[in-house]
Amino acid sequence: MSKPNKRRYKLSEVKAQYTEAVGGDQVEFETDKNDVLTFPHPLFASDEWTEAVDGAETSRDKAIAILGQEQYETYAAAGHSDGDIGLLFLAVQQDMQGQIKRRPTR
Repeated sequence: MSKPNKRRYKLSEVKAQYTEAVGGDQVEFETDKNDVLTFPHPLFASDEWTEAVDGAETSRDKAIAILGQEQYETYAAAGHSDGDIGLLFLAVQQDMQGQIKRRPTR
């Protein structure tokens, strides 16, 4: 079957373009005590991570699901509230939407 627009996508290239557009497959941020923490970029996160984040019932559960227990302890020790990670997560999602719209096509 012939494609009318003659365009065929190569999945590895599409993923590389999106990875570049959003700044990588990990989100990196700094606490107020200069600790650098990371979590998977929502666009590239595993199903298990996504299910844990989506299934979290409290702000604390969501923060732990996003960061993992060890990083959560560092995050909390820096004086950040559980809700702050939700704000960061929201900012990442909003930035992602804007960056994806500007994705290079080649």
